[in-house]
Amino acid sequence: MRLEAREVVKVLGKTRALDGASFSTGDQQKVVTLLGPSGGGKSTLLRVLGCLLVADEGDVMVDGAHLPHEEKEALQVRRGNGFVFQGYNLFPHLSALENVALPLREVHGWTQEKARMRALEMLERLGLADHHTKRPAQLSGGQQQRAAIARALAPKPSLLLLDEPTSALDPVMTGEVLDVVSELADVGQQIVLATHEVSFARKVSDWVIFLAQGKVIESRPATDFFANPESQPARDYLAGLGRYR
Repeated sequence: MRLEAREVVKVLGKTRALDGASFSTGDQQKVVTLLGPSGGGKSTLLRVLGCLLVADEGDVMVDGAHLPHEEKEALQVRRGNGFVFQGYNLFPHLSALENVALPLREVHGWTQEKARMRALEMLERLGLADHHTKRPAQLSGGQQQRAAIARALAPKPSLLLLDEPTSALDPVMTGEVLDVVSELADVGQQIVLATHEVSFARKVSDWVIFLAQGKVIESRPATDFFANPESQPARDYLAGLGRYR
């Protein structure tokens, strides 16, 4: 995939969450990672790229196609993407199976049997086949996040967007989820990932976009960024995160 943004502005309340953000990735990037300090604009940019939010100003392109500025058209693009957030967002009264199958039926128009079979397939792929009848409260945090990833992948999205998917997990559960993301990247799933897990980002990323105060400070191949960040904010950020690791 190729991602591009030109002078993108997104105002949330009184905050310019994105303040003239511009970047362009290289072609054929499988995993693009958004890095930067908290409040820098990572989550907002992720949502704009996935059409969960529409930019107030500027243009955003995915593989050369301009993302729409109207909600009706944005909804169509949104349905082709998969989203995973740090809070899981599973329906607490439904089983893991139904959490995956329900959107396939209600949003994508799949038949009940087709949705059920796809849900079972994805839960098995994510190591949750033996837990498909359990409700979220009966699953560990790592299992809940894997169920959320199964739900996002079930409709075969062109783009998988992950917003701090491990921030609420302990180290063991974090490792479980990151292993899944790494496996998805290995089989070619296109991923945009917002994270503070720099050691993981270093392993899985093809391209890094570094944001601070709503602006894109660097947009470079991952190997170049981690070997020698060009900006002082990026150097300070990586040094700060690595100080106690």
